[in-house]
Amino acid sequence: MNWNAHPLRAGFGVAALTFALDQLIKWLVMGPWRLPEIGQITLAPIFNLTFTQNFGVSLGLFNAHSPSGRWLLVALTAAIAIGVAVWMLRERELGDIAPLGMVLGGALGNIRDRVGEGYVIDYADLHFGSYRPFLVFNLADAAITIGVLIILARSFLIREKRPRDTADPAPVPQASKELMSHD
Repeated sequence: MNWNAHPLRAGFGVAALTFALDQLIKWLVMGPWRLPEIGQITLAPIFNLTFTQNFGVSLGLFNAHSPSGRWLLVALTAAIAIGVAVWMLRERELGDIAPLGMVLGGALGNIRDRVGEGYVIDYADLHFGSYRPFLVFNLADAAITIGVLIILARSFLIREKRPRDTADPAPVPQASKELMSHD
């Protein structure tokens, strides 16, 4: 299939794939890998799987430990996801739609966690010795971040500048010319 001929289909495909991979990894983390019981698995000198319950949003902001706070975050993130989907529908270029699909799929993955678990399941722990440039995150968070960075890069570097309106002024209709000449 030629994805450039059907960019919306491709964008929603990216969203579905992002959501599915995010949920698959979270199922592995919670189930077969038993990360909540184990706590941490070292995969590489700079990368661990570390189970974390995230009751907030990015960077631990807006922690919602109460049921009303949880549902407020669900509503807020659902509104953002709807806005991203509408934005996708308005775009025409695959290069703009695909990163929006990443953002949408990631948002839906985290919304599903918050609805089903009461928190977002985080597990990816990138570190350099004791230095951690990020809090523990998940695939959905990474997809959202990468999608937003692509959108920003495209908006600053790739989009063509719209030409300034250099058209001649509109011609004066013939009737107006006649009225002006009778004065």
